[in-house]
Amino acid sequence: MAIHYHCRHCGVKIGTIENTAISTDSLGFHLLNQSERQEMISYDLSGDLQVKAICEDCHELLERNPDYHEHDFLIQ
Repeated sequence: MAIHYHCRHCGVKIGTIENTAISTDSLGFHLLNQSERQEMISYDLSGDLQVKAICEDCHELLERNPDYHEHDFLIQ
């Protein structure tokens, strides 16, 4: 099982963790409430985890333009 991170705003692949022995608690998933987990984490057909996060470019854009937080996607 791999864990794939993609930006929730622009869709860019942020990175992948290939270590199958890593626990989700060590990644901080236990700090998310149920709603956040459902929104951010999903499994694909091969059993890998797909995690929605925010890339550095979108994070910087959101800091400069706080009103963009109203939008689910910044680049389509």
